[in-house]
Amino acid sequence: MLGRLTWQAIPWSEPIPLVAAGVVGLMLAGVIVWVFLKGYVPYLWKEWITSVDHKRIGVMYCLLALVMLLRGFSDAVMMRSQQALAFHGQGYLPPDHYDQVFSAHGTIMIFFVAMPFVTGLMNFVVPLQLGVRDVAFPTLNSVSFWLTAAAALLVNISLVVGEFARTGWLPYPPLSELQYSPDVGVDYYLWAIQISGAGTIMSGVNLVTTILKMRAPGMSYWRMPVFCWTALASNLLIVASFPILTAVTAMLLLDRYLDFHFFTNEMGGNPMMFVNLIWTWGHPEVYIHILPAFGIFSEVIATFSGKPLFGYRSMVMATMAICLLSFMVWLHHFFTMGAGADVNGFFGIMTMIIAVPTGVKVYNWLFTMYGGRVRFTVPMLWSIGFMVTFIVGGMTGVLMAVPPADFVLHNSLFLVAHFHNVIIGGVLFGAFAGYNYWFPKAFGFRLDETWGKRAFWLWLVGFYMAFMPLYVLGLLGMTRRMQHFDRPEWYPWVLVAAAGAGLITLGIGAQIIQFVVSIRRRAALQDTTGDPWDGRTLEWATASPPPAFNFAVMPNVKGEEPYWGMKSKARELAHLLTGEPTYEAISVPRNTATGVVTAFFAVFLGFAMIWRIYWLAGLGAVGIYAAFVAFAWRDRSEQEISAREVARLDRENRLARSDALAEGMPQ
Repeated sequence: MLGRLTWQAIPWSEPIPLVAAGVVGLMLAGVIVWVFLKGYVPYLWKEWITSVDHKRIGVMYCLLALVMLLRGFSDAVMMRSQQALAFHGQGYLPPDHYDQVFSAHGTIMIFFVAMPFVTGLMNFVVPLQLGVRDVAFPTLNSVSFWLTAAAALLVNISLVVGEFARTGWLPYPPLSELQYSPDVGVDYYLWAIQISGAGTIMSGVNLVTTILKMRAPGMSYWRMPVFCWTALASNLLIVASFPILTAVTAMLLLDRYLDFHFFTNEMGGNPMMFVNLIWTWGHPEVYIHILPAFGIFSEVIATFSGKPLFGYRSMVMATMAICLLSFMVWLHHFFTMGAGADVNGFFGIMTMIIAVPTGVKVYNWLFTMYGGRVRFTVPMLWSIGFMVTFIVGGMTGVLMAVPPADFVLHNSLFLVAHFHNVIIGGVLFGAFAGYNYWFPKAFGFRLDETWGKRAFWLWLVGFYMAFMPLYVLGLLGMTRRMQHFDRPEWYPWVLVAAAGAGLITLGIGAQIIQFVVSIRRRAALQDTTGDPWDGRTLEWATASPPPAFNFAVMPNVKGEEPYWGMKSKARELAHLLTGEPTYEAISVPRNTATGVVTAFFAVFLGFAMIWRIYWLAGLGAVGIYAAFVAFAWRDRSEQEISAREVARLDRENRLARSDALAEGMPQ
């Protein structure tokens, strides 16, 4: 009846996961009770849970990423503290639990922090920058988000029901095959990735279609903001690479469930095929993360330098070059596995070549700042911190692209330091820059600058303390994923790294305080103009937060920086703000529960397949199918916002901008 699920699946003998799950459960129950008591359920259901507005979905993606950041970082703190206490001892985490912790940390941070964060920012910003009213497929957008959230829930269920994979964040066979991992840990991983991967592919198709087919009048390719170009490149990579991930995880599922032999050591299987396929997806995945971050830095640096971005066309060409070259470097992840000198040499050279367009970007950002009036706001600090940190990480990557050096450094903490150097210093710093930069556009008030700067410095100093020692430890021969050690020369560096993790913890605490303080001071931090940073792109031409339809009248784009062009001429701007266009009724997509209902049944489907409860899996599959059939048979797919309501909202926005102009908006 319940397949492999028994009471023994709950780790009664391990207090850490049970206490952690209890605390999280109590917090979640408290939030639910508070929402019910305050009467917020109808509002949340109508305005957020069933919304297909790209802005609301983008915000929910970012919220999911921030929540999962806390979950994933708790694993990082456990790893660092375990190693700090495991010198000539076993520490407090048994080997079995420690293996699950580092596997969950990597999986959560890549799939459920980095991916949702950049996807959320792209969802929120790209249609606004393109001057359009929504993405191409609004309901598909909702389904994409809720499938990602469902997969994140499955990963967290493994904390208390069963166990997570012990294979690392990529489940290499033969370790991940049923013979060596007979428990459900690998199954939790595979089903979570299948479900979230389906959502990611939908999101990629959606954003590629939006960018290629739904730009405002006059918005040619060479007039698109750089963030839109990086979003296009990132989502092209998603469309091309995520089907590979879906296929390779499906093949491993077939190995485990139906005794296929794709990746076994017998019956014609080949584990190296898994390694090739997973990294054919895995290296483009790095650029799926980092390219949108590059776009964020381009927008932030241009805005806070008060200058157009230097070398716009070279920046676009560098972006698309990275998009292409990212598929030609995957083998550098396994130089030591016997491919041969010629093959290793080719992929080493390609890895060095892909560093060139990245270098072009760095010089363009520096030249943009040169001669500008730089304002050291929180988004700008994250951008400057990124440039310094990412260059260090990039240089260590070029070093590891040399096969003989990689033979020495492979599987050491040097690799861990390099990877975190580019992912934290690039992707996460970029996400934080975008979070601070576009927060007032999403919510109508800025984030507190004082606590934002404190968070930045704690993160930056903590990052260097946490990861620079890992370079030294790698050179000293310490391999990754060690549960305990007895080499005295390693111990001081391990302690410094643990102290750095503590500083990052304080940085996260400062970000939480920043959020709370900003809410309390939202009246003083209110953005009445829609343009708090004196921005240069079209999202700043709308109110903060923008109405459901984004633009009362579709913009007519002229030049590479249409909004900055309007602002640069005060008289024309004043005329545009006071002169009224002809308003018309606007149709927007109706809300739908398709996304959340699909995710609800996807959780049951995934959980049932993990535990081999096949009747429940069948019900989950039928529920997903029924949700889409019900959606397809809807009588009305759109609702109309009257011309009068459009006019009222637009007049309020224009009045606020007129007042700001009269007071002397900075130019």
